[in-house]
Amino acid sequence: MTDILDLDTPAVLIDLDRVEANLKRAQDYADAHGLKLRPHIKTHKLPRFAKRAMELGAVGITVQKLGEAEVMADAGISEIFMPYNIIGRDKLDRLKALHERVHITVTADSTETVEGLSAEFANSETPLTVLVECDTGMGRCGVQSPAAAVALAEKIANSPGLSFGGLMTYPAAGQVEANAAFLSEAKAALAAAGLPAAIVSNGGTPDLWRAHEVTAATEHRPGTYIYMDRYQVAKGVGGFEDCALTVLATVVSRPTEDRAIIDAGSKALTSDTLGLAGFGLIEAYPDAVIVGLSEEHGTIDLSKCATKPKIGDKLRIIPNHACVVSNLFDDVTLISGDAVVETVAVAARGKVG
Repeated sequence: MTDILDLDTPAVLIDLDRVEANLKRAQDYADAHGLKLRPHIKTHKLPRFAKRAMELGAVGITVQKLGEAEVMADAGISEIFMPYNIIGRDKLDRLKALHERVHITVTADSTETVEGLSAEFANSETPLTVLVECDTGMGRCGVQSPAAAVALAEKIANSPGLSFGGLMTYPAAGQVEANAAFLSEAKAALAAAGLPAAIVSNGGTPDLWRAHEVTAATEHRPGTYIYMDRYQVAKGVGGFEDCALTVLATVVSRPTEDRAIIDAGSKALTSDTLGLAGFGLIEAYPDAVIVGLSEEHGTIDLSKCATKPKIGDKLRIIPNHACVVSNLFDDVTLISGDAVVETVAVAARGKVG
């Protein structure tokens, strides 16, 4: 079998053994706490891993965009949740086409979104299930209070072509208590209004192992857990030994004693820092710091390293944010240990609309 060091660079390596362990660990946790798992495919964008998660017990998948949903539906996955406001005629038409061939559920956080969905689905044979998105602390999309969640739920329930399905949130990392309180209050208020929330969908990998503390939730939607990354390790979700995605890069220059340049820049390693120092962890040189990225070059500070890489050496880098890296490459190389298993296309790469 081909060794990873024989690969051209930059390349994305996916450790299949670590993927399998990460998937099983999360499913076992969900099962132990009576939670349904609905993993987000945005991290890997590969139908094979979406299907594997479902084989292990996941109730379906989560996607972020219609393009991702279409790729997964084409691959034979029929249970899809898309927690995104769908706005505009073209996207509504695509959503309806998907609805006619798979079970797809969406979210809304405004009357405008609900009215657009209703106009598209008013004459549909099967209503579209819509959840209310709640802002429980993230400061992104979502209604701002439990009372507003009830009001929008009533709007959905009374809109032709739509069916109210429950609540959804993408919470801020570390704010488990605030998230739990909001969802519990909203769920109780909905029940009192005669609109019980069949689904209360919570999300995120940073607080995955605390998901059971959000007692109102019926399901959890982790994404990055399948690969892990430097940020998730910093959050305590796992260790570097759990990180399944690495970027393989080559040292192409050593212009000074304390500087190395690799052939992986912002087009191969995400420029996200997420509060971390540098742009990734170099496995063989943990004291090295990737201090800068231009488009095709990464600059490494070696001043704290006892030993230093040479020109031509290949380095494996754990990125700060694995999800972005998946969307930067046309294909990834699946590995077991240091052996290449297969190179596969990233099926949903670039599907941002």
